[in-house]
Amino acid sequence: MTPDVRDRLDRPSRVTPGAAQPTGSPVPEAAWSRALQLISQADEVALACHVSPDGDALGSMLAVGFTLRSMGKRVTASFGDRDFTVPRLLGFLPGQDMLVPPADYPAAPDLMITFDSPSIGRLGVLADSVRRARELIVVDHHPSNDGFGTLGLIDPSSAATAMLAEQLIYRLGGALDRDIATCLYAGLVTDTGSFKYSSTTPAVHQMAARLVATGLRTEEIARELWDRSPFGYLKVLGAALERVRLDDGLVWTYVTRVDRAAYGLPYCELEGIIDIVRRTDEARVAAVLKEDDQGAWQVSTRSKGHVDVAAICAALGGGGHHSAAGFTSHEGVEETMAKFQELLREA
Repeated sequence: MTPDVRDRLDRPSRVTPGAAQPTGSPVPEAAWSRALQLISQADEVALACHVSPDGDALGSMLAVGFTLRSMGKRVTASFGDRDFTVPRLLGFLPGQDMLVPPADYPAAPDLMITFDSPSIGRLGVLADSVRRARELIVVDHHPSNDGFGTLGLIDPSSAATAMLAEQLIYRLGGALDRDIATCLYAGLVTDTGSFKYSSTTPAVHQMAARLVATGLRTEEIARELWDRSPFGYLKVLGAALERVRLDDGLVWTYVTRVDRAAYGLPYCELEGIIDIVRRTDEARVAAVLKEDDQGAWQVSTRSKGHVDVAAICAALGGGGHHSAAGFTSHEGVEETMAKFQELLREA
């Protein structure tokens, strides 16, 4: 942990465990107690988050990793993408020295903790390590979580997995320093749409206050997450908007590998397109199909509240939240969207 110093606005850079901690938890106390026992007994802890990690997945994992290292634990962290690359938008997160490629990840961890992943499938090539782990703690907030793991710290009412990660940190006797707070804040603002979504509760703002009290440069975090992109992104966005369609309350488009290759744009740069498409007044639901480097279509969906896109995506092998979910398709664009639209009509 970093020493207690002051930032440029004379705010403390460290918040001690006794300072306005969250109270109460829908997670049973027996589950928290068991998690603390498993962690206290472990010399080494293997951490993992879902493929193509967002701020909540990677931020929550690294925040807990900092705390475990401060306890003297050996920490290994990873995510299961074959092309193991931290998304450029998350390059500012501290603690990335904990990350190892999947090839260097323990094959059969004694204790493994996963973050923000509702199923084994979302852990990609780390799935075999998940299955072989002696003890597996699942930290997650997805309603679609299928109950994998030997112990679940799962709360679908939490706006972000980062909220559960913060509780775990406090329960382990840790404190919020600026590095940990940066990771948690990235998770919180990512999954609440910078506090725009309906999941933004008083508890979310209270947590944000605790994090900001460490002296975060919130404007710098916002710039990294939302206000930067390579020039090629604008070209690819233009191509996606040229082919956008509006069909009976659904607005959707797609981005191919060829689109990206023309400008050397990596797949991870496509995340923000759904947030532009979803603005359409005439649409209740938005979808963006993004072809990954292996040729599969990663489909992101958003709802304005009336339609449960998580249920639709679950029927197609994916999952997520009521108003934000996704799935993977190995069929063509038209075939994929025909199936999605059929389920949407039924919904």
